[in-house]
Amino acid sequence: MHRIALAGPTDFKGWRDAARRLARQGVEPADVVWTVVGESSDLFGAPGLETPAAPAPEGPAFAVPRAFLDLAETAILHSDPERFALLYTMLCRLRTNHDALEDSVDPLVVRLNGFAKSVRRDIHKMHAFVRFRAVETEAGECFIAWFEPEHHIVEAAAPFFARRFASMRWSILTPERSVHWDGEILRLSEGVDRSAAPGEDALEDLWRRYYASIFNPARLKVQAMMSEMPQKYWRNLPEASLIKPLIDQAERRSAEMVQSATTPANPRPQRARPTPAEVTEAPAMAGTIAALRAEAAGCRRCPLWAPATQTVFGEGPEDAEIVFVGEQPGDQEDLAGKPFVGPAGQVFDAALRDVGIDRGRVYVTNAVKHFKFVPRGKRRLHQKPNVSEIVACHVWVAQELQILRPRLVVALGLSAVRSLTGKTMTLASAREQRLQTEAGTALLATIHPSYLLRLPDEAMKAREHARFLEDLKRVAEMARAA
Repeated sequence: MHRIALAGPTDFKGWRDAARRLARQGVEPADVVWTVVGESSDLFGAPGLETPAAPAPEGPAFAVPRAFLDLAETAILHSDPERFALLYTMLCRLRTNHDALEDSVDPLVVRLNGFAKSVRRDIHKMHAFVRFRAVETEAGECFIAWFEPEHHIVEAAAPFFARRFASMRWSILTPERSVHWDGEILRLSEGVDRSAAPGEDALEDLWRRYYASIFNPARLKVQAMMSEMPQKYWRNLPEASLIKPLIDQAERRSAEMVQSATTPANPRPQRARPTPAEVTEAPAMAGTIAALRAEAAGCRRCPLWAPATQTVFGEGPEDAEIVFVGEQPGDQEDLAGKPFVGPAGQVFDAALRDVGIDRGRVYVTNAVKHFKFVPRGKRRLHQKPNVSEIVACHVWVAQELQILRPRLVVALGLSAVRSLTGKTMTLASAREQRLQTEAGTALLATIHPSYLLRLPDEAMKAREHARFLEDLKRVAEMARAA
């Protein structure tokens, strides 16, 4: 019998090193006992020591799919005490069957994927439901929060808060482990009791007023909200006291919004044609993005040009190795003549910063170059482009990619996927596939950042934002590898 005592409940390195060694020795999963130092009494040997039944020579090294390492690194944060043994069992299977993880109905694969999903959901809940309270200390103002995670996710979730609240001094207290940020360094400490967390502060009344002001009754879906914000979290959320009254008032407020009269439309005519300077310079710039932009300024390939202000072409360096393709320009992009400068563009810029991608080194464009909208009073509401409009505008996207010759193209949303592949599929399917553009360039698919702005509640928004960042991390990793 082999007894392995890991240094802590999230000791992935310790598990990986021991598991690799045991697998190469041919040790069966049933002959290994996995424990965590300090979590149980040691009946068979000293804590932290391996006590093998008999020494065995190590066999040859073997490779496992990267997907298994990613899965193991997440699943090991689960609270189930069997996680170490189950992961080792999976490792032993992969030694003889490299594709074992692809059997999506295998009970072990299902269980491990369930562990990873539960951990990611717990991290998302922590990101969404932590509420800081201001506390005066000898070193000045500090913000303290209390959270009760289901799994061992505090260390994994902490970098998100360090990025988001970089200028604050804060602590997040939990029963198992606490994390602290002094503006420069993240520190971990032992867990504490709920009584160590502060009570309500003056900011919570401000937060409740803000929450009430952004609550959109027309988008209310009670079951979805209750699923994303389970009641077990309510006792630590200052806005929880508002939820029932806001739900009760939603139907009346929605009716009032519908009955509100609209104001006359605010037309913005399309800029007619390229300027004389653009026409003069175009021949000298043939084969460049600048020449293509000048040509597209007079595009009439579909009716969208007529009500729009101007063609919104792509932007970025011509040696960009990554090209992001969105759906179409929005209201602010239409007025500015530049892609991704509105609210969705701000979300996009922040996400790129979070994963270490330099916005100045990528090229951004859209599948459709004119703003499609319907007037509602003084506002212009976005409308999704149809297939004929996407197809009509594809000539510009195809020429952009032909000039740029990027290593990787990222489709932001289904309209971009349709434009770049010529195929119709769901976004969920597209995100899981290894795609290529019609010209053969590697293609990754993810959501359009505007999707995050349309989500009905903060919990769902935080979850989808985390998934968006994971997709962009894959983009950054592929770019670095290239």
